[in-house]
Amino acid sequence: MKKYDALYIFTGISKDDALNACLEKALAEVARVGGTVLSTESLGKRQFSRPMSKKDSGVYVKVRMELDPAKVDGLVNRYHLVEEVFRVQILAVDERREAKIAAERQARAERQAKKEAAAAEAQAEA
Repeated sequence: MKKYDALYIFTGISKDDALNACLEKALAEVARVGGTVLSTESLGKRQFSRPMSKKDSGVYVKVRMELDPAKVDGLVNRYHLVEEVFRVQILAVDERREAKIAAERQARAERQAKKEAAAAEAQAEA
């Protein structure tokens, strides 16, 4: 099992309830091919830079999943048949890059904490 990030675009959705129903249907396809969904994040409604298939905006949803690499193509082909999914892009997660980003985020948090502690100490002396 390998981790993947998928970006879904749903069009013609006006309510959150409709988005949840469409997302559940799309995520059911992941479970159908033996994958597991790790997290979902709604990125909101955005305008397309140019109209596609007579549509000018869509709701973007980012999903992190674990899936067998041999089943990715089959999953993408299944999404061509699901009417609610306008576009989908599935990319493999680079574990080394993710670890490097996490380490940088931790170092940044430590530097910020030191800076705040120094500022508090300077203020206490004054």
